[in-house]
Amino acid sequence: MTLKSFFDKDVMQGLRMGAVLGALVVGTALWWSAPSPTLPPASPVANAVPLPQRQLDLAGETLSPDALRLASWVVAASDNGTRPFVVLDKLAARVVVFDAGGHLLGASPVLLGYARGDDTVPGIGERPIEEVRPEERTTPAGRFVASLGRNTLGEDVVWVDYDAAVSMHRVRLINPSERRAQRLASATPDDNRISYGCVNLPVEFFDQVLWPTMRTQPGIVYVLPEHKSLEQVFPGLTARPAVIHRLATNDRQHG
Repeated sequence: MTLKSFFDKDVMQGLRMGAVLGALVVGTALWWSAPSPTLPPASPVANAVPLPQRQLDLAGETLSPDALRLASWVVAASDNGTRPFVVLDKLAARVVVFDAGGHLLGASPVLLGYARGDDTVPGIGERPIEEVRPEERTTPAGRFVASLGRNTLGEDVVWVDYDAAVSMHRVRLINPSERRAQRLASATPDDNRISYGCVNLPVEFFDQVLWPTMRTQPGIVYVLPEHKSLEQVFPGLTARPAVIHRLATNDRQHG
């Protein structure tokens, strides 16, 4: 069984334009179905026009300097277009979810891939699970267009990188020796590396924050690097430095 065969690529896309909800499309397959069309990328930064209501609002949440810088850039540059977005800070083992305008919807600790690193091994999603070595179990860094799917048990997942078989889903407590619930509840991120690369979230957070947000309109997932620089992974960060600096400074003063 490969990493991908844990999941069906049944994509349910509820796209909303204005106040009108698009139709949900649910395809079923015994083990695996073909990938759905990738959602079109957000408008390039050079052509993006910030919406009047865009304003980074952390609602009292504290972000690391890199996460704050990235979130400020997303809002200032309208890199997410009209979609909600997620910022995943791997070093902090924490995820924050924003609406399209930059208002915080929720934050949570997460479990990540066992190995540190910012890239995935080419073709790893097609490899048998038993052949995936511990040092290859990474959660990749980058900008990803999310899509919705289900695993073979009918559970919902949010795809981050379909080709690499990386998704966000409810924490699975199948193997007690892995102590996944305890790892999520611990006070530090030091023990949050356990998965094959997928992002495990507390069930309540997935059900009440991430899934409702992405089901309305699948958004953009930004995964911060831990070895590379932010500029290497997100080249657009060099754009509009004055606006981004002002947003980040205002958040530190008022948040």
